[in-house]
Amino acid sequence: MLFKKAEQKQSLEQPITLESVSELSNRVLLDNNQIPKAWFNIVPYLPEKPYPAVLADNTPATFEMLSQLFPIECVKQAGSQEEFVLIPQKIRELYALCNRPTPLQRAFQLEKAIGVDSDRIKIFFKCEFVSPTGSHKTNTAIAQSYYGKQEGIKGFTTETGAGQWGSALSMANSMMGLETKVFQVRASYNDKPGRRVMMQNFGAELHPSPSDITKTGQKFYQKNPKHPGSLGIAIAEAVEMAMTNPGYKYSLGSVLDFVLLHQTVIGLEAQLQMEKIGEQPSVIMGSIGGGSNFAGLSFPFFKEKLTGERDELEFIGVEPCACPSLTKGKYTWDYGDSAKMAPIIKMYSLGANFIPPTVHAGGLRYHGAAPLVSMLKNHSFMKSVMVHQTKTIEAGILMAKTEGILPAVETNHVIAAVIDRALEAQENHQKCTILFNFSGHGYFDTHAYQIYHEGKMIDYEYPDKDIQKAMEDFPPIDENKFL
Repeated sequence: MLFKKAEQKQSLEQPITLESVSELSNRVLLDNNQIPKAWFNIVPYLPEKPYPAVLADNTPATFEMLSQLFPIECVKQAGSQEEFVLIPQKIRELYALCNRPTPLQRAFQLEKAIGVDSDRIKIFFKCEFVSPTGSHKTNTAIAQSYYGKQEGIKGFTTETGAGQWGSALSMANSMMGLETKVFQVRASYNDKPGRRVMMQNFGAELHPSPSDITKTGQKFYQKNPKHPGSLGIAIAEAVEMAMTNPGYKYSLGSVLDFVLLHQTVIGLEAQLQMEKIGEQPSVIMGSIGGGSNFAGLSFPFFKEKLTGERDELEFIGVEPCACPSLTKGKYTWDYGDSAKMAPIIKMYSLGANFIPPTVHAGGLRYHGAAPLVSMLKNHSFMKSVMVHQTKTIEAGILMAKTEGILPAVETNHVIAAVIDRALEAQENHQKCTILFNFSGHGYFDTHAYQIYHEGKMIDYEYPDKDIQKAMEDFPPIDENKFL
């Protein structure tokens, strides 16, 4: 553990309350650009209190410890119990620059192509691909970079899988005048040179992970210089780099409570957009790696289900068969990184030692899922499904042919599952309005499509026996000691 021990005893077990937002009761106020003035915080409506981050000695990580790693304001937000957290004006201005509010679109041509009755079955999607870097990741990148700049840090270290997150943070930091050091999972680093160039154009220092410049990376690199890497390894390298370089902090693009909070601009906008056209979704879906794009769209709608206002609402997270943390993982305490340096969190996990195969959905190759999403799954407020990558590529190609936008490989997963859900409703003569998050475009993912067209794509479902083996080494946390 790289944290410095501190005398301060304050812990996220006792949340820090932000400024009360009394004027935000039933509706989020909008600025002139129709951008929400506050993020939605799901914590007050959860079925139980969120679990704190924990150290290996069974004690909660203190506020001071977490603030060594993350921006102080982000740590405060992670402990907030206010329903709304105000978005600073500067962040809203940058959201507008990044094309917020993003469009809501109905997939008329896709509905026609799959043969569903469009009077009964409707498919809508939120167009997060219109951001400058092509994905939803800018929503939290801008916020974290802003808070880091306000705090006076020199720069951020981070990891990235497919490159959407690394691109977004590199862009945000360039706007704020901060430095960026990115560890990109080697498999994606090799497959997606376009993403590498984008990050470098924004001034990022880029390293394939595992690398030979950190102690964590060297453990894997020295055994196999061609190691495909994983998000768990890349996270560990970025955490080590942040904790050993003065002036730097670590930035994470998914999983953590404050990241999911920042993404709720997606769902808040979608609620108002659907209200304007007289529609309400009955099924809300998103791809899940860490969980941020799914949570960003779904959390404002979850309030209606958690309060009993709309019990019938259905929520579906979609994972790759090669890395099904919610579908086949265990709900338990685990490290968020492969070097086991970062705090331990309670989530669905396949084990910190889990190294997924090199499937093309680099952004979905994480061994765990966000604690807040995991809690909702554990209480059966949502379900998860998994899909093979060949099927997802075929769904993405169909989406491109019908709706004119080539999806990111990660986004293809939810599109494939949306098609399945629509056809199920058609077969059962149901009325169904599906809303999904089109989290990113695929113009840097052409290698995956090329492999498909060449007939070389391989479906891979991680064997159950190997999953069980990876889950043999969870840390022995006794939650009764701090609850």
